[in-house]
Amino acid sequence: MTETASSAPPRAVLVGVDLGPGSSFDPTLDELALLAESAGDLPVARIIARRKSPDPALFVGSGKAEEIRLTVLEHRAQCVIFDQALGPAQQRNLERVLGVEVLDRTSLILDIFAARARSHEGKLQVELAKLQYLATRLVRRWSHLERQRGGHGLRGGPGETQIELDRRMIDTRIKSVRERLEKVKRQRGTQRRARERRGTFRISLVGYTNAGKSTLFNALVKARSYAADQLFATLDTTVRQLYLEDAGRSVSLSDTVGFIRDLPHGLVEAFQATLQEAADADLLLHVVDAASPNRLEQLEEVMRVLHEIDAGGIRQILVFNKLDALDEASRPREMLDAFEVEPGRRVDRIFLSARSGEGLDALRQLLARAALEAEPGEAPADHDPRFIDPGTTGTDPVSEDDRFLPAPDAA
Repeated sequence: MTETASSAPPRAVLVGVDLGPGSSFDPTLDELALLAESAGDLPVARIIARRKSPDPALFVGSGKAEEIRLTVLEHRAQCVIFDQALGPAQQRNLERVLGVEVLDRTSLILDIFAARARSHEGKLQVELAKLQYLATRLVRRWSHLERQRGGHGLRGGPGETQIELDRRMIDTRIKSVRERLEKVKRQRGTQRRARERRGTFRISLVGYTNAGKSTLFNALVKARSYAADQLFATLDTTVRQLYLEDAGRSVSLSDTVGFIRDLPHGLVEAFQATLQEAADADLLLHVVDAASPNRLEQLEEVMRVLHEIDAGGIRQILVFNKLDALDEASRPREMLDAFEVEPGRRVDRIFLSARSGEGLDALRQLLARAALEAEPGEAPADHDPRFIDPGTTGTDPVSEDDRFLPAPDAA
């Protein structure tokens, strides 16, 4: 989003639609509000709608659309942001009814990615995703697209419409960007093979956006990568060497883009080159915001995307971060235990605070053990009983209900 003539950020009305069981729905719209703020907008109102299925023309129906229009007028909003993906016709119709710009979750995430990408590769990946998104929007969205172009000396063949020209230009650009990204992918592959020849053990940080991956990365390698309390603070992959004293060797540690619910498929596809760092890792540090009430849903979403990029089977250590954000009564009884990330699969889990440093030494010991056990490229079992504190049974993963019980001295 671009700011208005004044210094104040654009005012936005947030809309979420509950489509019943099986649909992604956040009744609080808190995550959408964070996305809007990350894009530079100011959420001024939130509206919830409930439908059995989307209205083909206006997504929310004419009655709810009128309610949204009145809310826009009341709050002098400049845009309306939907928490779901809108069809091109629905977006166009809503803008006509509401009289302001209408964004959906996909376009909002794309705007954030476009503003945050810094590297050449990141910018190419975002451009590809935006072009793919735009290609689906060329459905009489602008009046000039209905004009005919043709005749001698003009671009296009006889009678070719402007929309066909625009689509052809977008397709050509998509092909060009894909070719350039393929070159980047080959270069990354060469770098990875070089690390493999050197016998480098590769660790990759993954997790839901704003879980604290970059803060943990900085704490481990004493780097100065950008880290902020906002969604998608980091888009470009950063790789550093991490020396593990207990292992007597250095390992490769990479920080990758965060995942999010309903991450547009085009973004997953466009960021394949970046996400390949995770897919080629020997070990994944799966970072979870321990203080988030939605931590389990976020964990499941990350696992879904990992499977989508063929990284679901890689060994993991689950890092429950932001221990410092928990009050004393909510702190876990054990700092190290086992957790079932998928049915029948449990992994080692450690609680820590990347910000305060609590638990970092224990994490380094886990990393050292993993590096000593596995040669680069091998994937040992997720769980080793030696990693479990004596206070846990080592037989069954701790249930979520038991995980945040009061510490013994707080009971």
